Amino acid sequence: MQPTPSYSPPAEPWHRRLSWPLVVGLATFALSRPLLSITGLAEEWGKPATPLVATAVITLVWMVAAARFARQAPVLTLVATGLTYAGLAIVLSAVLSPVLDGQASPIVTNPFAVVGVLSTNAVWGLVAGGLAALLARAR
Repeated sequence: MQPTPSYSPPAEPWHRRLSWPLVVGLATFALSRPLLSITGLAEEWGKPATPLVATAVITLVWMVAAARFARQAPVLTLVATGLTYAGLAIVLSAVLSPVLDGQASPIVTNPFAVVGVLSTNAVWGLVAGGLAALLARAR
């Protein structure tokens, strides 16, 4: 006798498991890091400490927010956040570089740089998301 198969609803697509307002909010918060450089505060407060501290604070905020508000998919949420941040940073650079430097941003003119920025920030989100998942499980 064969067991009766049980019904399970189809898996929800990945993009519907995300809280897009959370993703966009966290990515926008991360823009504080390049803004520290643009405004000159990173130089004034001291490099390399300022960007490193900013990155650590952003990562901590991402982890806590994902552990609290994205318990179903913290890793996916923070990978999406990293990619969204990368896209926003590229656009910010494309808009501000001609105004501030008088020339196009090297990120915008070099497709390999775009891939590098996207990859780096996806990995950042992946690591932060893994830590957020551990944090959520510990709660």
